[in-house]
Amino acid sequence: MKDKIKISKTIKPFKKNIYIEGDKSLSIRWALLASQAIGKSRAINLLKSEDVINTLKCLRKLGIKIRLYKNSCEIHGRGLNGFKYKKNIILNSGNSGTLGRLILGLLTHSKEVITLKGDKSLSKRDFLRVVKPLKKFGANFKTNNGKLPIKIYGTKKPKPIKYFENIGSAQCKSSIMLAALNTKGNCSIKARKSRNHTELIFKYLKLPIKVESKKNFDYINIKGKKNIQPINYKIPSDISSGAFFIVLTILSKNSKLKIKNVNINLTRIGIIKILKKMGVKIKLLNKKNYKGEIVADIFIDSQKNLRSINCPPSLNSSSIDEFLLIFLLAAKAKGISTFKRLSELNQKESPRLYWGSKILRKIGIKTVTTNDSIKIYGNPNIRVNKKIVIKNFLKDHRVFMSSVVAALTFGGEWEIHDVSSIKTSFPSFLTKIKYLGGKLS
Repeated sequence: MKDKIKISKTIKPFKKNIYIEGDKSLSIRWALLASQAIGKSRAINLLKSEDVINTLKCLRKLGIKIRLYKNSCEIHGRGLNGFKYKKNIILNSGNSGTLGRLILGLLTHSKEVITLKGDKSLSKRDFLRVVKPLKKFGANFKTNNGKLPIKIYGTKKPKPIKYFENIGSAQCKSSIMLAALNTKGNCSIKARKSRNHTELIFKYLKLPIKVESKKNFDYINIKGKKNIQPINYKIPSDISSGAFFIVLTILSKNSKLKIKNVNINLTRIGIIKILKKMGVKIKLLNKKNYKGEIVADIFIDSQKNLRSINCPPSLNSSSIDEFLLIFLLAAKAKGISTFKRLSELNQKESPRLYWGSKILRKIGIKTVTTNDSIKIYGNPNIRVNKKIVIKNFLKDHRVFMSSVVAALTFGGEWEIHDVSSIKTSFPSFLTKIKYLGGKLS
């Protein structure tokens, strides 16, 4: 089967409602915490992407009973440190940095040596950011120069730690928090602002956690060894997946879109704040609190006039997965847009800052790029009239999907490789593109 698509026509005007699958960050966190609960947990709208399926496969190897149905998933947790497994098992986190880094936190007290590996892309990414704090608990790790594969040598008596997380990595912070669950005593983390899904689900589960929020940092204190009750959860839709259709609508002509029941956690809606700064009118209606998370319906229209932006770095962490799309908006904006302190983009599945610049230059947009910044010279009248090939991007699903959005809105003849990359996070992406009227071959 061919693993590339061709797009040669821009999308026609549409007025549609669409449904987005469950939030990937919440799907993975639910599964990991359900494995530590006592008894049966159930989730509806669990995202069935490769990243989440790999999470379930890892938990099964660790002795956790899981039943996956068409519309739900059940996990029979064995309590804290309840994993049962054979010697020298190998866990495969595939392409998922969230799974790979978070599960290490649950394995700091492993009884036998465990090996964690990943795919080619994940094996290029930094794991020292989690290995370093997890060593403080007493566990030992043998890494491949700070990367996967990693051998984990757990400790029988994890020690409570104090740690300063200065990267702004929710994965690093969450890994420490999961390790703290199995630690007798108080663990404290001073963490640079990042996604707070783990804190919210800890609070919902009434685990002993205290969070003091300051301007640039959160101070988190966790008391371990508290039993976790089963977690029944209807997982809200993923704003990072919905963002592709939000931007597609903005850049299309005479189009309207409604996405229902989307997770609009304040640490995830940097793209919405950036859109508003660029002059986009976006509505968030029917807001409600669901087990600590805020969900809402999103309404968006096409936008004829986009303003350039000098993007505040304070919005980086809450929009880190959406910058490839934001760059496309900057390409259509009037004026010069600047984005700084984006080195974390190059710690993703591919060097995304490089790829963002490369795609823009392919469509005729001038950029000036450093290792942590990009300046984009927008052209409101941009129209592509040539062939563009996108390939060799380490199967980064967001590079693929952003390229599809660019092809359907800017014109030209596009050949985009590695269709299978979307299986990691958004398997139904192209089905939804076709539903809105996108022509693919």
